Amino acid sequence: MFIHTDDITAFIPQRSPFVMIGGILAAEGRTVRSGLHISPDNIFVQDGVLTPPGLMENIAQTAAARAGWLASQESKPISLGYIGAVKDLEIFELPPVGAFIETVAEIGQQVLNATMVTGQVMLDGKLIAQCEMKIFISA
Repeated sequence: MFIHTDDITAFIPQRSPFVMIGGILAAEGRTVRSGLHISPDNIFVQDGVLTPPGLMENIAQTAAARAGWLASQESKPISLGYIGAVKDLEIFELPPVGAFIETVAEIGQQVLNATMVTGQVMLDGKLIAQCEMKIFISA
């Protein structure tokens, strides 16, 4: 399903300058895909590229956008989430300013307030980063 987002902050708790996704491109079941144009004023841009913390936050916010979109469908408030752990982080390339990245987050096991997420970041169809995350949702 395609989800049009004029303002991604309707689905995530982050606010400028910490917004690391531009919108939800698609969501189907436990999978969500987001997009982001890398702007030169992005807080995680250094030396003309988006740094690893920016890529990790991009993956986390992609997962959060799915949860926020689902909450909005039920007229529930957007919950705060925190990255609790990052496992098997691999970064093959840092995307340059001006690039458009697409991120896919697959929601895995959910136990109490912990959610396992597998994320992949793509640039021009090429895998540039991936990891697993444990995200904790505050009640």
